[in-house]
Formats: sequence, C-alpha cells, structure tokens
Amino acid sequence: MKELSEADAPSPGITPTDYRLLVPREWFRIDLMQDRWRGRLKTFVEQQAEGRRVPAELTQNVWATLRNTAEAGRARGAMEFFLLTTSRDGGLPASLLVSLVPLGDTPADPQEFATLLEMREREDSSPRHVSVVALPAGNAVRVVGPTTLNVHVLVPGGAGYVTLSFSAPLTGMSGPMGRLCDAIAGSLRWVR
Repeated sequence: MKELSEADAPSPGITPTDYRLLVPREWFRIDLMQDRWRGRLKTFVEQQAEGRRVPAELTQNVWATLRNTAEAGRARGAMEFFLLTTSRDGGLPASLLVSLVPLGDTPADPQEFATLLEMREREDSSPRHVSVVALPAGNAVRVVGPTTLNVHVLVPGGAGYVTLSFSAPLTGMSGPMGRLCDAIAGSLRWVR
C-alpha cells in the first residue's frame, strides 16, 4: 500500500453518493440490492456446472453455500457479491462481498477500529494480521488471515465503513490471489 499525498486524500467532510470498484472481468457480479439476486446466483452456479462433470450434489452444495453467504451478507449490509468462476472440479477459487457497515459501536478512527479488531483477534483461534493502510479512498483497516482478507475503508463524512470481504479457500491469501485482492481494494474510489 502507498502513502497518500494531500492531493490523493478524500475530502473528509463530504459524504460520497456512491463508490467505484475495479473487479476483473472474469468475476461474476451479483447486485444484492436487487430482488432478483437469487436468480442471478442460480444462473452463475448453473453456468459453472454446464459442460463439466460436476456431481449434482456438489452443485447443490455450492448453490446452498453461496445463497447462505449472500443472505447473511445482506443481513449485515452487503450490496454486491462477486464470484470468480469455478475451477474444473467445481470449487470456488475466490469471492468478494461488498458491504456498508454503519458506525454504530464501531470507532470512526481506523486506528481505534484496528485496535478493537486486534483485541478480538487475540480471542480467536485462527491467526490473522490487523493493520491500518493508506488507500486512495482513505485510511483502511486490513485484516488478513490464511484464506480471507477484509478491508474496512472509512467512508468520508462519517457514514461508516465500506467493507470488502475477500475469500480464497482454494489458493489462500498469499501469492497472486492476495496481490489481486489488494489491487481490487486499492481501486476503490468515491463518487461525489
């Protein structure tokens, strides 16, 4: 991650109306704000199984897992779900869930938020690294684990955090997949 210059930094007092995020073309996008998101998700699963020797049970399990992930995400403010096309054996290499998390009990200062997350991480059994990074969209809290990366970017104007939740169960977050996820997070820009 790079250091921000004053020219790059977002205006702290102006709340953006939207965001832009660059995601590779191969990633299938599902707008969770639309009522027909389940149909789009089903289309994705069917397209990935088509022409492959994927057992019906695996296809059903992938559908159920993705549906449950999307439903749980929507309950927590998820707006978009991106899925990297499946591998030959039907496994899902990577996904991205984009959510808006209102401040509520969450500290508005990214450093304080990172400290809070570090305290929680000590209680968790899986190892994760918490840090504050400078992105073009503003300061962000980065939490990386073996197969997950969460980037919490503070929305200017105090609206909360846009959280980018990446998961790469097959490849993990080291190597090319981790770099790709960091690049996607670094592409976040605010629309005024």
